[in-house]
Amino acid sequence: MSPNVQTFFDPATFTATYLVSDPVSKAAAIIDPVLDFDAKSGKLSTTSVDAVLGAITNQGLTLLYSLETHAHADHLSAGDYVRSKTGAAVAIGAKITEVQAVFIPVFEADDIKADGSQFDHLLIDGAQLPLGTLSIHTLHTPGHTSACVTYVIGDAAFIGDTMFMPDYGTARTDFPGGDAGSLYRSICKILSLAPETRIFVGHDYLPSNRTEYRWETSVREQTDKNIHLRGGVSEDDFVALRQTKDKTLAPPALLLPSLQVNIRGGKLPPPTCTGKIFLRIPVVQV
Repeated sequence: MSPNVQTFFDPATFTATYLVSDPVSKAAAIIDPVLDFDAKSGKLSTTSVDAVLGAITNQGLTLLYSLETHAHADHLSAGDYVRSKTGAAVAIGAKITEVQAVFIPVFEADDIKADGSQFDHLLIDGAQLPLGTLSIHTLHTPGHTSACVTYVIGDAAFIGDTMFMPDYGTARTDFPGGDAGSLYRSICKILSLAPETRIFVGHDYLPSNRTEYRWETSVREQTDKNIHLRGGVSEDDFVALRQTKDKTLAPPALLLPSLQVNIRGGKLPPPTCTGKIFLRIPVVQV
């Protein structure tokens, strides 16, 4: 069965947020909701995610889950905001504890533990969640991070940052816990789905030969046309390609603000005694 899929694209972070619903029961899930954060001013708003919540209300949907494909390094998650407004459960891959164990010391985030308790569901490979007459099936697809998951709902797969549109390629693997070989094997797992499976990517970054954003492709199209995969590239060749490309990439602009919020399930750090909230930027002397 095909779920209804609506896309809300955030051009500031090039992120695609998905509203997925069962056409029979109208049960719904949000995948990768975005908090709007301006790093220059420190201003935080909920304009983007409020548009998604407004669509849910207008269409009479019942929101059950806010799903994260991984702990994003390029935008702040609105998962906790969604939970506070709707009661929807926040879910993420169970390996998030490994990501937390890396970054809690970086930010000295002593208010949280690396146990995943900030989330309502920690999903292992093969875990399922009901969505009306549909089911959300979890695939553990590490490589970009150790905790990345893909959500397969009916004929649609939401793959986060494993692959992008075929003319852009695949995800970087140089973050802590990332691994190009693991990414290759995760991509093979995704491409073993039925060729007609719809694939929805986590971001779209426009290549030089395209002017319109896109976020939907298919297993068949990725297999035949992805610039990092076509021609039956071997794992060794893919790893060499990916590692060479990763060495040229700058850190994401919102890397440090994003991670310290996202390992908390979308919650901000606790306020100080004066009621102010601060995001920490560790300084590295070179």
